[in-house]
Amino acid sequence: MTSLGYRIAVSPSASERSDAILTPAALEFVARLDNEFAGRRRELLDARRVRKDELNSGERKLDFLPETAHIRADESWRVAGAAPGLEDRRVEITGPTDRKMTVNALNSGAKVWLADFEDATSPTWDNIVGGQVNLYDAIGGDIDFTTEAGKRYAIGDDPATIVVRPRGWHLVEKHVRIDGRPVSAGLFDFGMYLFHNAQRLIDAGSGPYFYLPKLESHEEARLWNDVFVLAQELLGIPRGTIRATVLIETITAAFEMDEILYELREHAAGLNAGRWDYIFSVIKNFAKQGADFVLPDRAEVTMTVPFMRAYTALLVRTCHRRGAHAIGGMAAFIPSKDPEANALAFEKVRQDKEREADDGFDGSWVAHPGLVPVCREVFDDVLGERPNQLDRLRDEVEVTGDDLLNVAGAGGDVTEEGLRGNLNVALRYVDSWLRGTGAAAIFGLMEDAATAEIARCQVWQWIYNGTKLSDGTAITAELVTGLLDEELASVSADIGGDGDRLAHAREIVVETALGEKLPSFFTTSAYARYLTTT
Repeated sequence: MTSLGYRIAVSPSASERSDAILTPAALEFVARLDNEFAGRRRELLDARRVRKDELNSGERKLDFLPETAHIRADESWRVAGAAPGLEDRRVEITGPTDRKMTVNALNSGAKVWLADFEDATSPTWDNIVGGQVNLYDAIGGDIDFTTEAGKRYAIGDDPATIVVRPRGWHLVEKHVRIDGRPVSAGLFDFGMYLFHNAQRLIDAGSGPYFYLPKLESHEEARLWNDVFVLAQELLGIPRGTIRATVLIETITAAFEMDEILYELREHAAGLNAGRWDYIFSVIKNFAKQGADFVLPDRAEVTMTVPFMRAYTALLVRTCHRRGAHAIGGMAAFIPSKDPEANALAFEKVRQDKEREADDGFDGSWVAHPGLVPVCREVFDDVLGERPNQLDRLRDEVEVTGDDLLNVAGAGGDVTEEGLRGNLNVALRYVDSWLRGTGAAAIFGLMEDAATAEIARCQVWQWIYNGTKLSDGTAITAELVTGLLDEELASVSADIGGDGDRLAHAREIVVETALGEKLPSFFTTSAYARYLTTT
């Protein structure tokens, strides 16, 4: 590409071989994408903020869009569908792009690896650049990992298909500035991976595939599609080569599934039920709407409560009607050395995957290689030799807007144990995130940023609405502050480590869970304050 004269400033990275990734040509490519779409991205983020405020104030009622009814009613259109390596997605593993996870995920036996630059990655500059190096090496077949004990791991003969999740539209990468402004983090992650790997993947019989996070509207999907079109044109690869699976992990996107697939139809492969972020989105968008939108303890908000059942049923029906894969939610359990605990947890995972397979999902997620066999066995029983069950159209499913918003139907209690649990887990996760680890093992579960988001949003909502604990105690800021300090002492005694960092974690939790306003994400301000060097 011809240089367009952008002033590009890049922070140095300590990641090994960062110069192989941060090349002038690759940075020029990212700059071209960012300059082309920066204005639309800002407009869409402004529209998000307005919609969230209107939903919380009651000025807007969320419903299916009347202006796009013709798209939903049109039975004729279909998405591009599966591409090489994406025909069979019965088990997918998720995780960050560090070197050990890269090797383990590709060797896990899963059909797909979601290589995650988003919620499972703490966005330190070295993590982001190092992740790109690891993917580049993996695609070239030149990656291995050696443990401290000296055991070497290399990629086997049948690795998983890589699907990269770039960061969401709301995030920026402050270590790369174009004419003085930080680049879109999502466009950086996408652009770097595509520039360095697209042709190599095509030559190997695969292609550049992506998971798109945090979309809140079909207009945001349209923006991604326009990015894909320009990127393919600039690199000289055929239009439609890119495939994207969209995570339906916001309540607003749940009302626009058809429209999102329609906007991305020449590049769309499927939708995923991003269950944890979906719960976070429901809390965030209706935090001020009173008792009907107050959820119980996080552990009680299972996939069988009415509003979650409606969401997943609609997702399967929408996908299969359009020829797209429907991918289920993540099983976050981490196998331990306790046989009894494992037996109980594995049974819960099996039941969860059986429900998804019976509902028509074509595959599902796990967070640990030890869960791959469980998920695969369940879907093997349903699919047999078939790669998917796109023929299950679920025509009997009828989901209304009220069904999707039936949060009160979840029932359940808010308990002191649940409140303390939210505070404890939020502190532990934020501490891990500040240390540069975005996928953290906490109480036997592999947690990512969505965990802390749910936890701190629930606390804010309970305080705002004066929610009472099951023993009748009102949840107030004063009560939470006292419990937070007790949980901080507990976490400190358990994990030790850097007291200053735990103090920073407490500060972040206080700002995002006890402040006057409920921030949309804890990661935006925390990233700018603690993880940037520019």
